[in-house]
Parts: sequence; structure tokens; C-alpha cells
Amino acid sequence: MKPHCLLALLILVTGALHAATPEENLAALDLALPPTSAPVANYVPAVRTGNLLFLAGNIGRDAAGRVIAGKVGGELTVEHGAEAAKRAALSLIANLKAELGDLRRVKRIVRVGGFVNSAPGFTQQPAVMNGASDLFVAVFGDAGRHARTSVGVSELPLNAAVEADLVAEIVD
Repeated sequence: MKPHCLLALLILVTGALHAATPEENLAALDLALPPTSAPVANYVPAVRTGNLLFLAGNIGRDAAGRVIAGKVGGELTVEHGAEAAKRAALSLIANLKAELGDLRRVKRIVRVGGFVNSAPGFTQQPAVMNGASDLFVAVFGDAGRHARTSVGVSELPLNAAVEADLVAEIVD
């Protein structure tokens, strides 16, 4: 197991980094936030209402920015799907940072919606979306625990393996 995976597991089990900032937790996990991208259609990346921030869907891209594509349960394994979900979550965190300026303004990740590009008969969408959920807890501690939906779909934009969106409670 890679050292950063062991650290993530330690964080999840013990909550060891709960006092650190989200940015410090990302650094401890050896993760850098990817660049954010402009919307490709008639929508905005984030909408704030009261103390809730709704983020539009993000797809999983590898470290080089290439879409992690394919059907989970077909050409991709559950592990590949979980990595795509983790990368989609990392993009969502980058969008949170772009919107808020400081990730310490995230009081709680409230809800995550997960869409998994699924091969016929594939039913392990929750295992795939654990890649995103585990990252939110590793970065935000208990504030990263959230309600979640994991849905299998027949197609996603750009043949992406996973798309995720979220709602976060924020503080000024």
C-alpha cells in the first residue's frame, strides 16, 4: 500500500488530522488541487443561498487532466471507479477553494451526489463513491461526513467514469 494511502486510512480510522486545516490535510495526503475549469454550458459552477453552497457536477480527471473514462464493471474495476470518484471529489474541493478562498470556511459537507457510468448489471456504485466520501472525511475530518446518493447511469459526459456534485454548509 502506498504511504499516502496508509495516511488516509489512519486519518479515517483515528481522525488524527482533525485539528489540521483542510489544506494541511491535503498536503499530508500528498494531493494538490487541480485547476478549476469554466462551465461548458449555460450554468454556473456554484450557487450560494444562505449558508449553503451548491456545486455543479465535476468529473474525475487524472493528474494530467485527462478524463478517467469508461464503464465501471466493464472496462473499469471498482478500484478504478473509486479513484475516479476521489479525483472528482478533489475537483469539487478545488471549486470550494475557488469560491470561498479558504477551505476553513467549510463548516460541513452536507450532501454528495454520485453518478457512476455503469456497465449493465453493475450494482457496486456505493463502493465506487466511497472514493469521494473517504477523501472528504480525510480532508475535512468529521465535517466531511455527509449524506450521499450513489446512482448508476448508462452514460456520462465525455464517457467519464464518475460525476459528483455536493452541497456544503459554509461560514463567513
